[in-house]
Amino acid sequence: VQLQASGGGVVQAGGSLRLSCAVSGGTSRILQMGWFRQAPGKEREFVASVSWARGGGEYADTVKGRFTISRDNAKNTVYLQMYSLKPEDTAVYYCNARSRWASLVNYWGQGTQVTVSS
Repeated sequence: VQLQASGGGVVQAGGSLRLSCAVSGGTSRILQMGWFRQAPGKEREFVASVSWARGGGEYADTVKGRFTISRDNAKNTVYLQMYSLKPEDTAVYYCNARSRWASLVNYWGQGTQVTVSS
């Protein structure tokens, strides 16, 4: 499974961005897709996840009501729509795929920088 994240950038507080994660290879094994982020000096944290088969979404409390995760199985792409961005949302955002082979395997994209200026 290979993941290619894109869509990051610089935006003012209150603005919006949409991140995309293109998935290639092994898509039939994917159980769940997610977004994580890591701010400077902090650990990587969960942002949102979506079931590859059923859709829906789960969110960290810090982004609930502002971010929406979705997937387009036909395009093998997962999106993270971010609204009402805050300076504390500044981080490198990573796309994640959880796949079932003989065991559960996590795959990571290369990360895309999101910077929210105040």
